[in-house]
Amino acid sequence: MNTRVGTVLSWAGLGVVCVVASLGLYGALHLLPPSAQLDWSRRTISHYALLSNGWLFDLATLLLAAGSLAVLVALRQAGAVGRNATLALLLWVVGLVGVVWFEKHNWSTGPSVSGDVHRAASLLAFLSLPTAALLAAAPRRRERGARLVALGGWVSLLCFSPILWALLSEPWTGVRWWRAIPLGGVERLLGLAEVATVLILAWWAVRTSAGRLRQTRGSG
Repeated sequence: MNTRVGTVLSWAGLGVVCVVASLGLYGALHLLPPSAQLDWSRRTISHYALLSNGWLFDLATLLLAAGSLAVLVALRQAGAVGRNATLALLLWVVGLVGVVWFEKHNWSTGPSVSGDVHRAASLLAFLSLPTAALLAAAPRRRERGARLVALGGWVSLLCFSPILWALLSEPWTGVRWWRAIPLGGVERLLGLAEVATVLILAWWAVRTSAGRLRQTRGSG
């Protein structure tokens, strides 16, 4: 196996392992007490961090950030992403770390600066990943793999649209945006779409690297 392809495969594999492990921990939060008692359709995922088993949420999110960073290294090694897409993926990772570092509002004690930063970090993460996918796919949009990457980006943005609608409609509906939609359910659907996009990016890194190897051998 070509050394570069092996390197890409190693980084992509590490990323996939971390991301799948994070999914397992997120799933455990829905099954184990006391987090299992939350109304997942209304409560955001980060609300789990306020509970006694909140360390599972922190670990899962950091694993997702680490896995995403490993996938980014694989993409760079494969030559599959440019500078703008790289920056967007880094912002996704920064957003995930920020979500853990700054705890969300605990409304039993009132709003906090940490909660405001947490919300900004969440928004940064949610929007940066689909942006990265679309930027990465744009130069090679005629390729099947790139179209799949772009699809992940568009589906993620589509999943985010109910949140955007709730925010924009609040002034004339009078309904606070987090009550206008089943926020927890929407956020979980968005999270699944974005995790799937990270996994697609890992696959694309390996596919791109292997394709370039075949081209090199064919021209040699």
